[in-house]
Order: sequence, then structure tokens, then C-alpha cells
Amino acid sequence: MPVPHSTEVTAEERGEEILAVFGTAFGELLAADPAAFRVKFRKMAASAFAFYRGAACVFYGDLEREHTVTDAGSGPEVRGPYLDERTSRVWIHGDLHAENFGTYMDANGRLIFNVNDFDEAYVGPFTWDLKRLAASLALIGYTKAFSDEQISELVRICAAAYRERIHALAAGAKHDEVPPFTLDTADGPLLEALRSARSLTRFSLLDSMTEIRDFERRFAPGGGSIELDAASRYKVLAAFDGYLETLPDSSLTRPDSYRVKDVVGRRGIGIGSAGLPSYNILLEGNSDALENDVVIYMKQAQTPAVSLHLDDPTVREYFQHEGHRTVISQRALQDHADPWLGWTELDGAGQLVAEVSPYAVDLDWSEIDDPEEIAAVVADLGRATATMHGAADEQSGHSLVPFSTERAIDAAIAADEDGFPELLVDFAHRYGARARRDHQIFVDLFRNGRIPGL
Repeated sequence: MPVPHSTEVTAEERGEEILAVFGTAFGELLAADPAAFRVKFRKMAASAFAFYRGAACVFYGDLEREHTVTDAGSGPEVRGPYLDERTSRVWIHGDLHAENFGTYMDANGRLIFNVNDFDEAYVGPFTWDLKRLAASLALIGYTKAFSDEQISELVRICAAAYRERIHALAAGAKHDEVPPFTLDTADGPLLEALRSARSLTRFSLLDSMTEIRDFERRFAPGGGSIELDAASRYKVLAAFDGYLETLPDSSLTRPDSYRVKDVVGRRGIGIGSAGLPSYNILLEGNSDALENDVVIYMKQAQTPAVSLHLDDPTVREYFQHEGHRTVISQRALQDHADPWLGWTELDGAGQLVAEVSPYAVDLDWSEIDDPEEIAAVVADLGRATATMHGAADEQSGHSLVPFSTERAIDAAIAADEDGFPELLVDFAHRYGARARRDHQIFVDLFRNGRIPGL
């Protein structure tokens, strides 16, 4: 089925569609902080891929029109190829594009390369994650001047690796048979990212954000930090106390680790966090030594774009607020997640809390140009995605998805093995072309002052 309106609408009509979606997705935040959105939109204007990253709301609006939503008795159910009552209701990342992979330090102290940035995570159709990833591969392939057939082959490689890993997990493969990407198991650009992360230090991060005053570490002025008045500081500290109650017991072995040394405000200006108020909190860490201090951030969690197109009250009512949703989703999708990961409320809004990690390195596509190397990386991304989907099931400790996701997905794909990669190839080409056209339409809207509020 074609992406709706791909040929039927004019650029002017498509521009009006984009403006309407932006108004729904960004309206309140844009009105509160238009300067942050000017920065966000300039970043999105830089390339079709940057636009695609920042316009998940547009992507899911288009995707919803491709699928039939039926009442399955227990709630609405999305229908389409490879989707049934189970595979349409699994934990998904929600913004799975090729740049949302990178390194992190897990709760066991291991450096891992895997999917990152779970702000958009939700419960929905597993194919929506794969389609978003496939279209992003088409956009990257286009920037590398790959032919259409080369792009098709990249998507097929990703699909095959995903299929192979899901099948292995469904067949009962043990954890050591499908190990995570670590310094011992990764190679190529993934290993380079892990080695880069290993070369980073907590001290360097602290040195870039803080200073020593009167024998104690404090946040340094400038650099985007905002000094808080007494009332704001009190509210943040009260929210911090609420956050501590959401941490697993294993994270609270040394209470002194959570002694607050300093608090500053910040305001998000990135592609994904524009206009969202946030705070950095400096903590004692696991010893009295100043080089072991820890910086965590508290930021207002956002409504995931995919949730606006999946009207399932069971899912919606499961979460206390968006901060709770983000944390529960990440813990479901990521093995041994950040031990500082938790949630709280501030001024009635859900907040996400996590460490400002010194060990985070994103996959740098600008340095990957060799076709064989790109193919190897794409295969690894497919495997990582399958592992993520397989982690989030009845074993993850949450009742919202009470079945084995890997077995459900494996069975759905097995019903039409040959059609699975071709579904993704077809979508990748069609939506990649649409995203390139949409990017140009967006740039013209922005530069001609047609985005309300800017």
C-alpha cells in the first residue's frame, strides 16, 4: 500500500499538513520558548535526515494512514502485514533511526553498544520500529550516493540480521549465544565507538561542567546553565526526593551517594528536547573523592509521537505520566539500564531523571563510507534491534506485554519469510523519497516565516 498523498497532493497542500502536525506536536512548547524552536528547526533544516529525526510526529501521522485499526475486544488493534493481536502491542523504541545507536555504561559496569535515547518509547506494532529504521537507512544511503539497488541491499541485510536474531531468541538461545556488543565482541565502527567511550573519563566531564570552590565541587557559571532562585531550587530538591523513591534497591546501597551538592537550570535546545525545561543536579557519588561526583539531569518528559496514533486505553492508563512511561519503557527495552534512571514530578509534569554519562558516544555515520563496512554496521543494527525487542516481554517485570515478544514476532515473520525484507525495502524507498521532498517543503516554510509562533 503506498504512503498516502505521495503523488496526490501539491507541495502547498503537503506544507499545510506539516504545519498542522507541528501545531499539534509542538504548539505549547513553541509558544513558551520560540527561541529554542528556532534552533531546533535550523538543525532540522540542515539535511533531510535531520528533518526526519526531528519530525517523528509527521512520520507517524503518515504511517497511521497505512494501517487499519480494528476493535479487538480488549482495545484498538493495528492491522497490517505481520501484525496481529500480539505483534501490534509490543514494547517499541518509537524513534528507531540509524543515529539512535551508541554506547552506554550498564549497571554492571560494562560498556555496551546498543540502541539509545528512549524518550519516544511506547507499546505498539513492532514493524513501525523497523520501518522507521529502514527509511533512515535509505536517507543515509542517499547521502552516500548509493544506488537504489545498493540501498535495497542494505535494508535487506538489516532485515535478515533482525530475522536471524529474533529466530535465535525465539528458539531459546542463551544470553551468551547472542552476546551484547561489548569491547570483547564488537568490531568495526561499533568497536571504535566503544574504544572512544572507554577513553572518556568522569573527571573530564566534571571538569567541563564544574569547578572547585571552597574545597567543594560546584557547577561552573555559563555554558548554558541557569542559576535558580530559592523557590525554584526548593521545588527541584523536593522532586529529587520523589525520584529517589523510584530507584531500585540495588541503586541505594550507599545513601551518601545521593547527597546534593548543587543544582542549576538548563533549557533544551536540541532536535528532540527543544523547549523542555531541565535541570542538572550534582551529587556526591560513590565516595568522598571529588573526582567521583556524579551529574544527573531532570527534564520534563514529552508525549511520544507514536502514542498520538495508537488509541489504546490499557496502554495509556498504565503510566502515571510521561516520565514514568519513559523509564518503564527503557527498563523494559534495555538490559541492565542506567542505575541512576528514575522518574518524578515537578509542577505537575512528569520528569525523566538519568545520569549525564561521560561514556556516551553515538555512532558517527560521517566517518563510515566503505560499502562493505556500512553493510556490516547495518547488520549489527538489525541484530541490536531484535535483541531490544526480545528483551521487552513477560520476563522484563512489567505486565503490559505479558507474552514472549520474540516468539510472537518470529511466528508472524515465519508466515511470510520472503515478503518481510521486501516490505521494508519498499517502504524505505518510498518514505525516504517522501522525507527528502518534505525536507525541502519544510525549509521553504521556515525560511519564509510561515511557521506560526516563530
